[in-house]
Amino acid sequence: MYKTVHLKKGKEESLGRFHPWVFSGAIHHIDGTPEEGDVVRVVSADGRFLAVGHIQIGSIAVRVLSFEDITIDKSFWQQRLAAAYDVRKSIFPQWKNQKSEIGNQNSNPTNAFRLVHGEGDGLPGLVIDVYDRTAVMQAHSVGMHVSRREIADALAEVLDGIVDNIYYKSETTLAYKASEDGGNGFLKGGLATASDIAVENGLKFHVDWLGGQKTGFFVDQRENRALLERYSQGRKVLNMFCYTGGFSFYAMRGGAELVHSVDSSSRAIDITRANVELNFPGDARHEAYAEDAFKYLDRMGDQYDLIILDPPAFAKHKDALRNALMGYRKLNAKAFEKIRPGGILFTFSCSQVVTKDNFRTAVFTAAAMSGRRVRILHQLTQPADHPVSIYHPEGEYLKGLVLYVE
Repeated sequence: MYKTVHLKKGKEESLGRFHPWVFSGAIHHIDGTPEEGDVVRVVSADGRFLAVGHIQIGSIAVRVLSFEDITIDKSFWQQRLAAAYDVRKSIFPQWKNQKSEIGNQNSNPTNAFRLVHGEGDGLPGLVIDVYDRTAVMQAHSVGMHVSRREIADALAEVLDGIVDNIYYKSETTLAYKASEDGGNGFLKGGLATASDIAVENGLKFHVDWLGGQKTGFFVDQRENRALLERYSQGRKVLNMFCYTGGFSFYAMRGGAELVHSVDSSSRAIDITRANVELNFPGDARHEAYAEDAFKYLDRMGDQYDLIILDPPAFAKHKDALRNALMGYRKLNAKAFEKIRPGGILFTFSCSQVVTKDNFRTAVFTAAAMSGRRVRILHQLTQPADHPVSIYHPEGEYLKGLVLYVE
């Protein structure tokens, strides 16, 4: 029997609107002493059932799994994962009725996608990305970490014939020490059978799920990279915070005159070079530099007429918002200062606490500081396999602008 979380009077309204978080300040008391990561029932002050979810330490005290009074068991995980996969089949219609072909690089120009996007798929605290025949699972809550093996079992059944390997990668995403047999490693399959090469829109890339950021690649920029390709013909391109070079090899396929990739991580630069070589062996148009972004921007000339700014999250919580906005202003101001007339700037924020208005204001301020005439060509966001629950607008984390700079 699940222990019960009792809310204060009047604090049930957000759950009535299907918002999937219960904040610690809304809790009156808890029956018993549940362990962090346990499933609990949430009830109103008058004892009315509201939700079941994972309890955790912090301001978000409960992440809701269901607004129905159900048991969280293997069938629950199977149903939620199957529903998530059905959504992806709608997004990628070429995958319908082609179960055995999805992991085939020759038959499908894209075999990298997000299968589970946390609250957007009714599984708060869980991310699953699929790369060719390997699914990389990441927990952002203790509850999902505790349930990882049961989730992996359900995932193996839902994606039977699609993936052979399930890799768990959560050492850097949990707000507490990964327990007993926690940490990164294969839950299904293993290194002997796992290829680290996947395909996106016909371009190949190495996935560093062992030591890379997030799940090993940023599939959320897939459509924005494809857009960049359309603007790259004949341009000199700078890809700042390049990570493993996604925007870079799209720019090369788009006909860029030269592409320079910059990241502070030498490991990321090594993988960027390997990714470029996978797609454009021996191509002298590309150079990569392991260097601090701001230092590179300070010393570079005005040779670039297409610049990508895709930094890591400058703010992971509200207390860091002010400094983050200052960082975005400084970064974009430097790009406006250096980009050639007629240049195009792709600029992004992946900080959840930075709203679209926050980000636009920071970029507009930077533009005004530069004195350049700037026009918006596109307003960008995350792709459809990173869905946003209409009841949880916080899930819309990726913001981007494509700007024409005179």
